[in-house]
Amino acid sequence: MATNDILGDLEQLILTGVMILGENAYGMTIHEQTEKLAKGIRSVSLGSVYTTLDRLEQKGYVKSWFSDPTPERGGRSKRFFEITGTGELALKNSMKLAGHVLKGLREIGGLV
Repeated sequence: MATNDILGDLEQLILTGVMILGENAYGMTIHEQTEKLAKGIRSVSLGSVYTTLDRLEQKGYVKSWFSDPTPERGGRSKRFFEITGTGELALKNSMKLAGHVLKGLREIGGLV
């Protein structure tokens, strides 16, 4: 659980999606939110979302739990996710680094 871990772009997208969704953050909604955030830049498969969520949980950046089974899902439960304090710090540091990179590029006229 290193807080100096620099997140990959998919990790950033997914952590941001989890934060935006709050109490409604489960696999499918996280995938939909991630697709919205990445629109026009990259595509995100549902499988990569679940794989990344598992990796983020191993790192201690998110935690998950299962809901009670529901009839709408054929008696299956949903796996919900929540960002941890360590995850918020990792995302903040990653965004701060991206801001420094953007500033440097703008200083040399690399980006408008």
